[in-house]
Amino acid sequence: MKILSWLLVLAGVCGLVGVRMLEDAIFYDPFLNYFHEANKNISLPQFEWGKLILSHLFRFILNLFFSCIIIHFLFKNKEWTMQGAVLITIIFAITFPIYLYCIYNQFEIGYLFSFYMRRFVIQPLILLLIVPLFYYRKQMLQKN
Repeated sequence: MKILSWLLVLAGVCGLVGVRMLEDAIFYDPFLNYFHEANKNISLPQFEWGKLILSHLFRFILNLFFSCIIIHFLFKNKEWTMQGAVLITIIFAITFPIYLYCIYNQFEIGYLFSFYMRRFVIQPLILLLIVPLFYYRKQMLQKN
């Protein structure tokens, strides 16, 4: 059973990697090239608000799904999986409107600030904090 759990964790990681590798093919994000250029003086690309928002929401759902798979099969605790999902959703709910505001203001708030807000929106960075947090929690519960 341990091998199956590790294979499912690996499948979750591969899912996250797949989302990242296929981002230009499966998501509408005209800002991919804008931020890859790393030149804040180039003009903003033309985009459609509706498609952009729906695409980011779809990407969030995929990232959340694969992140929950990783959390669930690492710790085998449904309550922790739900807590992880809630934490990830809260971070997205905070950063997504901020990122949309940055776009609305044409990144006048700051190029790097906008760049990092975008990172929190499109990538499951919070997972890198949740896994060690839950691992520490598991160690503390085993100690007591």
